[in-house]
Amino acid sequence: MNHAYLSYAAKRLVQAVVVILLTYVFTFIVVSILPGDPITNVLRNPQNGFSEAEIQDIIAAQGLDKPVLVQLSTSLSHFLIGDFGLSMRTNRPVTTMIAEVLPSTLVLAFAGLVVALLLAIVISYGTQFLPKRFGQGLLRGFPSLFLSVPNFVIGLVLIHIFGFQLGLFRVINPDSFWATLFAAIALGIPISAQIAEVLIANLDHESGQEYAAVARSRGLGQMRLFARHLLKPSSLPVITVVALTIGELLGGSLITEAVFGRTGIGSLVQRSVSTQDLPVLQAIVSLAAVIFVLVNLIADLVYPLLDPRVKLLDGVQPRPATSDESSAGISKSVLS
Repeated sequence: MNHAYLSYAAKRLVQAVVVILLTYVFTFIVVSILPGDPITNVLRNPQNGFSEAEIQDIIAAQGLDKPVLVQLSTSLSHFLIGDFGLSMRTNRPVTTMIAEVLPSTLVLAFAGLVVALLLAIVISYGTQFLPKRFGQGLLRGFPSLFLSVPNFVIGLVLIHIFGFQLGLFRVINPDSFWATLFAAIALGIPISAQIAEVLIANLDHESGQEYAAVARSRGLGQMRLFARHLLKPSSLPVITVVALTIGELLGGSLITEAVFGRTGIGSLVQRSVSTQDLPVLQAIVSLAAVIFVLVNLIADLVYPLLDPRVKLLDGVQPRPATSDESSAGISKSVLS
């Protein structure tokens, strides 16, 4: 198992590095062929006040006077050591600009993920133990409802009700606790839908297994049965779902920031796109790709460790245990 896992981990790590590098190259090519001339739009804009000598110095420093392949090679080599260059608009290090706004986006994304997980767990618990006449059927429709409403619509409704009507937070102070909380709610509601759907389906399956019937026959309460025996095996597939929704979480954070007026990666992206600030755009897209790939890599590596029923085939890919293996393994833990 150890040899198979190490082989699997090494292969996944190599794949992750290749994906990150290909993403950077693809981003560089796409940004380079965008219509418009970034030199004219940024450097020769009279509002920026650059002299011709300063423009030539910036062009030389950025390497924009060299062939595209040479620019790509230089940019990729700098990317490998964590150097994203200088912004064409502000002439400041791109790393510094991202570091100033990244914490706000990460706080919002993490809070949104927490909200999504809590909503998914509450809804899933209700679908298993609430009587149908008290809304069990209605709860099963919540994920579809959440998924159909864009987060910016939810954000606008929350701002109107809790910001303007109830006055719990001020729009001019978007970084306050309450403003961040409602921004996280707007971000987390649509994301909770996918998690809840997977969790409900797995809870339905696990609650019908033999070990669940054994636990009920021993007089185990609903909450204890859910938390101790049903949630863990049902939540393992959620790890994969959460990893896959990281991209949606980051993209939703950019939109939510714009709705709530937060200063984060979203505002930096907006400014960079409007001015065609190529180094900043490449850095942000590459950073998003790195985060997405790393989260999925961690999920792939942790999954076999968390669930001993997962088997590795030739050290290449995980294979979930069969239903007989799953039921037998968990039944032993219940009976013990």
